[in-house]
Amino acid sequence: MLTYEMELPAPILVLEDDIFMQQRTEKLLRELGYTSDVIYYAQSVKQAHTFIDQYSFALALIDLGLPDGSGLEVIQTLHHLNAELPILVISTCCTQNIILQAIHTGATGYFLKERDDFEILLSIRNVIRGGAPIDPFIAQQILKNISFESIEKHSNQEQNDLLSKREYEILNLVAQGMSNREIAEALFLSKYTIECHIKNIYRKLCVSNRSKAIHTARTMGLIS
Repeated sequence: MLTYEMELPAPILVLEDDIFMQQRTEKLLRELGYTSDVIYYAQSVKQAHTFIDQYSFALALIDLGLPDGSGLEVIQTLHHLNAELPILVISTCCTQNIILQAIHTGATGYFLKERDDFEILLSIRNVIRGGAPIDPFIAQQILKNISFESIEKHSNQEQNDLLSKREYEILNLVAQGMSNREIAEALFLSKYTIECHIKNIYRKLCVSNRSKAIHTARTMGLIS
């Protein structure tokens, strides 16, 4: 077992709606030396903002796909309040545009949930010590695809290219409250084709349902 001799910043905001992942995170934080009384768990963007209004957090562990929106909103709020705050994203989302947007918004590091406990533990330890841990898979993807001319230019282009023209069209109809059947009839496509496009939209936006997709797309400026 590793011994961690370091100052532990507290309190901590953990934004995570999955109970299993909450328990996993608490286990790792306890191994670092934290006690439950300094850890605040939020399961939604709204609940996170309620905690932010009440406490001055010294560390934040943030998931992105949430029931009422994106963790990007919370990162932006936290970074605005304290630009030096260590913010580690721990998410299943590995879409390059989302990753770059999280870092641009204020995330200090980014790790994937699929990593084992030891790797995530080290990433938390790293960010506490002032580091900027990036998941190896993400680092490889960024180095493979990013242009060193201008990160911002690349990010904007990625956002423009995130969804296909057809996916933008379908997403706008979803935002208007149309069902899959109604969208299929309006575009003269099969219901199965619409379902496939919507699944692709969910995957690219790192969401799991229609309301999350609409909220995230509006937050990113993809739809009005």
